Amino acid sequence: MKLMFTQALVSITLWSCALRESPQKNMSNDLMANSLTGSTVGTSKIDTATFGTGCFWCTEAIFQQLNGVLKVTSGYSGGHVVSPTYKDVSTGTTGHAEVIEIVYDPTVITFDELLEVFWQTHDPTTLNRQGNDVGPQYRSVIFYHNQEQKGKSEKYKKELNESGAFDKPIVTEISPYTTFYKAEDYHQDYYNNNGSQPYCYYVIRPKLEKLQKVFKSKLRH
Repeated sequence: MKLMFTQALVSITLWSCALRESPQKNMSNDLMANSLTGSTVGTSKIDTATFGTGCFWCTEAIFQQLNGVLKVTSGYSGGHVVSPTYKDVSTGTTGHAEVIEIVYDPTVITFDELLEVFWQTHDPTTLNRQGNDVGPQYRSVIFYHNQEQKGKSEKYKKELNESGAFDKPIVTEISPYTTFYKAEDYHQDYYNNNGSQPYCYYVIRPKLEKLQKVFKSKLRH
């Protein structure tokens, strides 16, 4: 996979994911997939990817736009505390990262294509930070579900570093998937339910505008 892109970073000084915790309930249905219970949807095979690119509100909103993505769930992975809450994870002491779990149809969108979106929609060179969201819970991370995902993730990370696509070395963590804890309901489908909130307008919206320009052919129609 050859990636040619200009990195665009959004610098917002007033808003961060950690400052925008809200108790409101999620008011919409899961993204077309409440009934996903097996390894197939109809005759299509499904697969799972788990990514962290900073605040999961941003990551969720991005991957929801992609054709072939059946369901996106925000949650926590990679830590040592059982059933952590958002408050727990926000302390930065549980070891968890804010991540999304993506259920997708690999006959429509491949893991390679998901990786391409992953690399281009956040800054993988900043350790434990995305913009003003700071802490290990905001680290860039891929939790691979099998050896194929591991191999591809490591391959593309190496190639991007060698190509000089970024000014600094990529620090993205590539670790085996263990446990995923679904985040509280009010975190699910966050951008769609809270688009007028300052964080959504000033941080998430520019990311979606970039996505629509760079990955137009991969978006839902």
